[in-house]
Amino acid sequence: MMTLIIGGSGSGKSAFAEDYIVSLSKEKKKYYIATMQVYDEEGEKKMERHRTLRSGKDFSTIEQTVDLKKSTEKMEAGDRTALLECISNLTANEMFAGEVPETEEVVTEKIVKEIETLNKEVTHLVIVSNNVFEDGQVYDKTTMAYIRAMGRINEMLADMADEVVEVVVGIPLVIKSKNA
Repeated sequence: MMTLIIGGSGSGKSAFAEDYIVSLSKEKKKYYIATMQVYDEEGEKKMERHRTLRSGKDFSTIEQTVDLKKSTEKMEAGDRTALLECISNLTANEMFAGEVPETEEVVTEKIVKEIETLNKEVTHLVIVSNNVFEDGQVYDKTTMAYIRAMGRINEMLADMADEVVEVVVGIPLVIKSKNA
C-alpha cells in the first residue's frame, strides 16, 4: 500500500507522515529514507529538527540522497514499512548531481520507476512531497524544469497511490482514499 502526503513548506506534513506510518507499522520494521543533502547551517538545523521529530519512534534511518533503488539493499528482510522524506530533495539531487542538469523527463522517469520498485518491496510506503506551482512565479529555465519535474512526479505518484493526503496548517485533508 502506498500513501502520498503533500503540503507546503512548514505545513506539518512531515510530523503527520511520521505519526501516520507509526500507527500503521505495529510490529513491522520501520525505515526512514532520508533524501536531504546538507550544504549549510540552515540545512543542518532542518535535518536536526527532523531527527528530533522522529526520535523515540523506532525508525531505522537510511541516508539515500540519490539512486533510491539502493535503499532496499539496506533493509532487513521481512515485513517492513518505509517513509520516504522527501520527493523535492530527491528530485533536486537527481537533477543536479552532474555538471549539467539532467532533463526533467529522465529524472521523472527514474524516480517514479524506483518508487514503483520500492513500493513492491515494503508492506506500506509513505511518501512526503511538496506542493509546487502555488506561488504563481516564473523562474529561470532550470528552476522551471525542476518544478515541472516535481509536478509530474507528484501527479504520477498520486495516480499510483492508494491514499493521498494534503496537510494544510497541520490539518490532514484526504484527497484520495482507499476506502472511497
